[in-house]
Amino acid sequence: MRFRAHETFFIRKGWLSKGMKSIVNNPSVFMGIDNKGSKINPMDVLGIGANMVKSLRYWLQVVGLTKEPESGRKFQTLTPLGELVFYYDPYIEEMGTLSLLHYNLCSNKDHATAWYYFFNEFTLRSFSRDDFVSSITGYIQMNNESVSTRSLEDDFNCIIGTYISSERRGNTRVSPENNIDCPFGELELLEVDNKKARTITYRKKSASKVVMPSLIALALIIHMPGDNQEIPIGTLLSGQESIGKAFNFDTIALSSLLLDLESLGYLKIIRTAGLDVVRLESNLTYQACIEQYYKSISRG
Repeated sequence: MRFRAHETFFIRKGWLSKGMKSIVNNPSVFMGIDNKGSKINPMDVLGIGANMVKSLRYWLQVVGLTKEPESGRKFQTLTPLGELVFYYDPYIEEMGTLSLLHYNLCSNKDHATAWYYFFNEFTLRSFSRDDFVSSITGYIQMNNESVSTRSLEDDFNCIIGTYISSERRGNTRVSPENNIDCPFGELELLEVDNKKARTITYRKKSASKVVMPSLIALALIIHMPGDNQEIPIGTLLSGQESIGKAFNFDTIALSSLLLDLESLGYLKIIRTAGLDVVRLESNLTYQACIEQYYKSISRG
């Protein structure tokens, strides 16, 4: 379990692009070493403060764009996904890219535990900060861990900042540099439910309005844990690390997505008296789906 590794900063627009470009130029930039082995100040290279440097280093890894060796000299390299994003969508503008990075974040149980819990375990559709903190505290205690309430509150605030813009939150008293929103807000997965009440409440939104590219949806279904040749529709909707959990899908939204994938020949929906399942009809792998998606938008 890992909490508050973001230093209270959610991802700002342009951060991930800047981080990838800097790492391609110098894999040790976040460690304060240049390509010749001399010391440098990463704050000067990245143009952000010291705590933001730590935050960006963390975000690049938990969304699946970069990786670091577990032992030995520390440096960062792009993951296979990071290489595709850097080549085809370096400014993180495509909805398919945002969907992939969001899924990686909310399924990262070990290093983004609050995000994992919020999308996979936290069942309230309408909630306050106290509701979330109380619920995740019980989850942490069940796993024989202990985390301060302040850290959990900071994680919650960061989740809200990740998916709801400052304008939609009614945040008018922030400095210009803190008024840059997170691109994940374009997924429209959360909204303010009632900001006039004594305790502000929020609501999870089903991603029915999200234009998720078919190949990306297929990739995320393939990427789910377990044997994915035949998958119960209930597992796709409410299983841990499922596409349904990650995007707050309700039954109607998920059914619409699956029908689209069936019409394209990627899968077949099999309805029986006991259990409705989808059978994958495509031989595409997770990586091949993503590569094909980026090639298609490149041609477009």
